[in-house]
Amino acid sequence: MHNRDAVFLDELCPKLRVRRWRQSLHSHTGKSCIYCGKPSESIDHILPRCRGGLSVTENCVPACLSCNGQKSDADVFDWYRRQRFYDPRRAMAIRAWMDGDLRLALRLLQWAEPTPRAVPSKSDDSGLTFQVA
Repeated sequence: MHNRDAVFLDELCPKLRVRRWRQSLHSHTGKSCIYCGKPSESIDHILPRCRGGLSVTENCVPACLSCNGQKSDADVFDWYRRQRFYDPRRAMAIRAWMDGDLRLALRLLQWAEPTPRAVPSKSDDSGLTFQVA
């Protein structure tokens, strides 16, 4: 039996393919909202479907329910600039995502939200431990 003769589960069940695609979008950003950084629970269309936006990777981003609901069908950059959590690095990441450069978008998102580094602790002979501030 050849690979081309096989029937794949994705072909029989399109919903499974869509579910995997949605999960892959969330996994790209570590399950965080591309706009504010909170945990993502939904997929937002950057260019809304009512304005001709398609359900493709370049137009769909992980978003929390709050951001997705507030943005609604507004232009993404007009809406995002008015938010109190606006971050130009995230705005550049959204632009890179729209242009199809997911690698750059993910680097910009990491830059916008760096992971905290572990702080080494110092101790003296008395057994007391002090942390560097």
